[in-house]
This record gives sequence, C-alpha cells and structure tokens, in this order.
Amino acid sequence: MKEGYIIRDQDKAHFITTTVVDWIDAFTRKEYRDVVINSLDYCINNKHMLLYGYVIMSNHVHLIVQSKNGKLSDLIRDFKKFTARTILEKIMEEPESRKEWMLERFKNATKTHARNKNYQFWRYGHHAEEIYTEKFLWSKLDYIHLNPVRAGIVKKASEYLYSSATNYIDGKGILENIELATNPVIDVLRTSPFLKYE
Repeated sequence: MKEGYIIRDQDKAHFITTTVVDWIDAFTRKEYRDVVINSLDYCINNKHMLLYGYVIMSNHVHLIVQSKNGKLSDLIRDFKKFTARTILEKIMEEPESRKEWMLERFKNATKTHARNKNYQFWRYGHHAEEIYTEKFLWSKLDYIHLNPVRAGIVKKASEYLYSSATNYIDGKGILENIELATNPVIDVLRTSPFLKYE
C-alpha cells in the first residue's frame, strides 16, 4: 500500500497530508500552528517551495505543494524535521498542560522505528498524491478549504485563519506568497466552489 503514495515525479505538484503521532491535537495551540506557518513562509522564500493551498487542522496538515528545483521529497523532509524539532522544544520549554502525556506518546512512537532516538512528532509518511489535472487540483483545494467547515470549527471556509481559503477569496491570508491556482472555467449551471468558501 505504501508504494501508492511515493513521490515519483519530484517536479510535480502533490497533495500532502502529514499527521501528528497518535492523532494528538497539538495544533489546538496557536504557538504550534504558528511554527507551521513560519516554516511554510521560510520554505516559500528560501527553499523553492510553491504552495498552492494548505490547512492546519488540530492534528494534521494538508498541503498542495511543489518544488521549483525538483526536490520535493527533500523539501517535505526538511519541513517536517524543522517543525517537529521546534514544536518539541516549545512543548518542553513553555507552559503546556499536556506536556508529560504528549512527550510520553512521542517517545513511545520511536520504539517502532530506528530513525528518531528521543521523540517522534510526525507520523512517518505523508500520503502524497500527484496532482495530475486541474480538475484534481481544484477537488483537493475544495477538500482542504472545507475541512474546518466539515469539522464544525467555522461556518464558512474564509473564516478560518489557518488556511489558504482567504487567499483565494480575498487575495490575502496569513501566508502571503501562495501560488493561486488558475480558476477553471465556471459552469454556470453548477454552483461555484467559491460560494462554499465565503
């Protein structure tokens, strides 16, 4: 099953899902969400990342991402490594009511793999799906932007701060350098996906 989610073409855009170990709701804390935002911003400005869409949920992150230099696997690896290290440092050094429980879960996760010695924040893998058509791209954008709505966090996707939905609706968001996907020709007989976001 794993082979279906390998990044085969490093130049192509991919839909990526990366999940916290044991589905721990780490991103209920703003400071941990901000680590992800700051890291994405850094990757866009310094590591050749093209980011078409994203959402940060309580225990996972969805990205539609591409590498300008054809090194997408390296980019995702570095992003996960940096965010894991930074968030773990924050859990250990700053007030966190769930500190002992979280660190125990992250430590237990290292027992099944040899890669991490002390703690493992992200689950291994990232369920990469190659974006092969514009229609598929927009189906994934709709999926990630409507995630907070389906979860009952907000009524409209554009109300959720930690998502690229506002970039597509208002032209600006918490991350400024999003690569906005070209809006496909609108079928006037079908409700526009944008109406779901507003």
